[in-house]
Amino acid sequence: MKSENMKKSGVMVFLKKLVRQQIFIPIAALLLLAVFNLINDPSFYKITYGYNSAGDPVLSGYLMTILDYGSELAILAIGMTLVTAATGGQDISVGATIAISGSVILRILCGTNSRPETLQAPILVAFLVSCVVAMIFGAFNGALVAYFKIQPMVATLILFTAGRSIAAWINNNELPIISDPVFSYFGGFIPGIPIPTPFFIAAACMIVTGLVLKFTTLGLYTQSVGINESSSRLNGLNPAFIKFLTFVILGLCVAVAGLIKVSRLSSINYSVIAKDIEMDAILAVALGGNALSGGKFNMTASILGAYVIQFLTTTLYKLNVQSDALPAYKAVVVIVLVVLSAPIVREKLSAFFKKINSKQRFKEVG
Repeated sequence: MKSENMKKSGVMVFLKKLVRQQIFIPIAALLLLAVFNLINDPSFYKITYGYNSAGDPVLSGYLMTILDYGSELAILAIGMTLVTAATGGQDISVGATIAISGSVILRILCGTNSRPETLQAPILVAFLVSCVVAMIFGAFNGALVAYFKIQPMVATLILFTAGRSIAAWINNNELPIISDPVFSYFGGFIPGIPIPTPFFIAAACMIVTGLVLKFTTLGLYTQSVGINESSSRLNGLNPAFIKFLTFVILGLCVAVAGLIKVSRLSSINYSVIAKDIEMDAILAVALGGNALSGGKFNMTASILGAYVIQFLTTTLYKLNVQSDALPAYKAVVVIVLVVLSAPIVREKLSAFFKKINSKQRFKEVG
């Protein structure tokens, strides 16, 4: 009997430690979605091997869709996590800036002809220019927040409102089309490789981010500024510059996502491209257990949160939920996350576990 009580006590201690881990929230959400789909329709996990229109081998299925579209969201979650940690706010202009960077890529590749037979510039050059442009717009947002002390959501509302018009202006309100098949590789498949290219791009971004956070002080400085800006200033940091830098980094992430977006269709629709993606990026950060008020962050949890959000989106589409209704379902997730992160709820959960633990100890003593 005593050994059974000790086992139960050990399980409770393990569960308590597990719940306290920040990555517990996205893992729990992932498991819930996985179990739900397994019960609802096991064919959800079916992956088929086939060929695309070009005759190249590809893997298809709902899981591959999650891997594909979740990757571009994971890239955005990297930059959004840093901005959130440093400023305690979020950038809501991400979708509009993707439209701008994508429009820049198409403009450079097409030149003066919106439907060229051959590319007017190397894809790498077009991408690098779009990176510079996206980082400039990120710097614009960062300057408003860091130096003019404007609340992040208010500062980024400017580009949220005007960004898509700027994107359309770049290409003279035309819809350019790229006919070169190589350009479609970035948002599709590389010949001979059946796994979506965006996954490899996201993996590269994750590796670079991991190395930067490990071998530089970016992560430490970002968290320090987010936790206590005044204290970090007294310790020799420049809070304004660090906030500014996080927006520039987010701009770079946006440029990468923009390349993937326009590559998928080899064209652009200014009003639809990346619509509401900023909300998914913010939700990924929240689902990763990161405080939206800034401070300490877990990049791995944010990236996992991005794939969970795409898992949820794909599940809803599988259930024939209309795209216009998706935000309502995601709003439920936001409500749950906000409630769970509320101090009073955390206190009650902590008290609940303490009560159970004390009862278990009482039984062991008895």
